[in-house]
Amino acid sequence: MSFPLLTATAALPAIGAIATAAVPAARRTAAKWLALLFSLATLVLAGIALARFEPGGARYQLTESHAWIKDFGVRYELGVDGIGVALLALTALLVPFVILAGWHDADPLETKSSRWRPTQGFFALILMVEAMVILSFEATDVFLFYILFEAMLIPMYFLIGGFGDRAHTGSDENAAAQRSYAAVKFLLYNLVGGLIMLAAVIGLYVVAGTFSLSEIAEARANGSLSMATGTERWLFLGFFFAFAVKAPLWPLHTWLPNAMGEATTPVAVLITAVVDKVGTFAMLRFCLQLFPEASKWATPVILVLALISIVYGALLAVGQRDIKRLIAYASISHFGFIILGIFAMTSQGQSGATLYMVNHGISTAALMLVAGFLITRRGSRLIADYGGVQKVAPVLAGTFLIGGLATLSLPGLSPFVSEFLVLVGTFSSYPAAGIVATTGIVLAALYVLVLYQRTMTGPVKAEVQGMADLKARELVVVVPLIALLIFLGVYPKPLTEIVNPAVQHTLSDVQKKDPQPEVEAVK
Repeated sequence: MSFPLLTATAALPAIGAIATAAVPAARRTAAKWLALLFSLATLVLAGIALARFEPGGARYQLTESHAWIKDFGVRYELGVDGIGVALLALTALLVPFVILAGWHDADPLETKSSRWRPTQGFFALILMVEAMVILSFEATDVFLFYILFEAMLIPMYFLIGGFGDRAHTGSDENAAAQRSYAAVKFLLYNLVGGLIMLAAVIGLYVVAGTFSLSEIAEARANGSLSMATGTERWLFLGFFFAFAVKAPLWPLHTWLPNAMGEATTPVAVLITAVVDKVGTFAMLRFCLQLFPEASKWATPVILVLALISIVYGALLAVGQRDIKRLIAYASISHFGFIILGIFAMTSQGQSGATLYMVNHGISTAALMLVAGFLITRRGSRLIADYGGVQKVAPVLAGTFLIGGLATLSLPGLSPFVSEFLVLVGTFSSYPAAGIVATTGIVLAALYVLVLYQRTMTGPVKAEVQGMADLKARELVVVVPLIALLIFLGVYPKPLTEIVNPAVQHTLSDVQKKDPQPEVEAVK
């Protein structure tokens, strides 16, 4: 039997989580290094999976299939297409940086007499989230995916509520209350979405008699499976609602600013750059593949919701006074672009949406992590508490600027390619939607440049006068992300070659083709 590479890629961080949690309380530095080593080993396995993936090969590769719950037809089935393997690689890439960035985030909680191991728990929970997210990108059994979709909420809940942001302007009691509120809100929103999805998963099994994506696709192809129009639409809505909460799509987005604002900066990166991608990924893998007619039926409404997310998120980002909440609302706007590209139902739009998932993960991680380094130094998230930082910490200011320019999709940085493809794909099918979406670009320039101006330029405030520049560990975190932003902005071909065949498979599922351009004959 061939080596189960996909299982190993997900199992390694899970084993690392257990090993890290078992480290004695007094050895918290050893726990950090152990977590980092397991995350780097996972990155190596993800790199091997990416290298072994053949873009022109079968739709799902590196597949594994084993009986799990025979009486209910549940199987342990794994496989990755171009979209799944790209997001798997993104997750494995970001987690080591998250661990390095949060190297000291749980330390203040440690006491000499404490038998609880918060540092060990913090890094163990991060690794457990990584394991579940990676396995969700690999799962081709609907029930297995659902289990992972819900299970990842548990470690995230404890990361948000138990290890909140220390840069809080209120009292400790108020900070703890707000962390608890954010964690509970995150959990309840996603649990409600998951319960609705569970009803749809059961309904799908009743109709199809299986949870296997490959078996359902085969049954559709040979005509042995047909869903009534009403049934397919209800099942689609059950799946889409859960994914829209996770994504997050307006008006189901309100948990995100609270969660990102109250979580530590590395956990905020984990939420928006890693966990939320499961929602948009699942729209491509499950909604469009399982319910093609219903996906086309719902497209007009979803496009409107995506446009509202783009404009609404950007407008609220412009008015924010809190750095982390500004980045959270900017992410809501960016997820609107991703969903717009998915449901534009064109090859350019869906390729752009997939690239956007990857590039948004890198750019948001870069911006948020540098912002976290800034906040840690000053002890405040409020924009008004900063000024003139570029004069005392020029490297910090420079990396912050590059992260911000990537967020506004400056040409030459990787998010530009994604946003351009999404807009081209949308214009070709829905010109009015494309026009409205472009306002998000203008607003992005406004909130990013105003943020930089207010924090980095102008007179140096007394509170930032002695602010230290980025240290070696922080540079190790930020520099590779910036290098990737530039490399993929100048040369996106390695990524597009991987995702484009998967996009064509998705379009064939919904029986859509790119609209032909109307060109007048030259006289």
